[in-house]
Amino acid sequence: QYKVDKLKQAEKLNPEQRSTRLLKEIQETLHLPKLPAHIECFDNSNIQGSDAVAACVVFKMAKPSKKDYRHFDIKTVVGPDDFASMREIIYRRYRRLLDEGEELPQLIIVDGGKGQLSAALESIDALGLRGKVSIVGIAKRLEEIYFPGDSLPLYIDKNSESLRVIQHMRDEAHRFGITFHRNKRS
Repeated sequence: QYKVDKLKQAEKLNPEQRSTRLLKEIQETLHLPKLPAHIECFDNSNIQGSDAVAACVVFKMAKPSKKDYRHFDIKTVVGPDDFASMREIIYRRYRRLLDEGEELPQLIIVDGGKGQLSAALESIDALGLRGKVSIVGIAKRLEEIYFPGDSLPLYIDKNSESLRVIQHMRDEAHRFGITFHRNKRS
């Protein structure tokens, strides 16, 4: 208890310390080559294919960077095809970042399991970004983390702070996407 209290006190005095600790924990948990100071999370939203939209939320130093949030109208996909939608938005987002010379994230989180992850990877490969950006998928049911080329998911301890941060990103992307979807429908 003393150690926990000391850590909380130190983090109150220096909030950067908490962010860095969380990011190091995420880096170790997901076996990332770089500290994920800039993370982007994607989610699709549609009702049986109508008004298909997608959302991208951006976290910098483990905190939401709301000015960097983006939402997308799905342009090329007809019907409820989550995989094609994911392929399109990942391609559009990173094509634009590359064209504008913007900084790429260290980690991309895709809401969905193996299917959405492999669809996103097709776009990453098409842009020649494999190896430059880490990408994982998170499945909702059991909070499994999927890695490219690995059929077995990683199960993170349910009490882990890194899982809580990843869930927060996923839920924020979901909320942001659904809000945009509702506005578009109405």
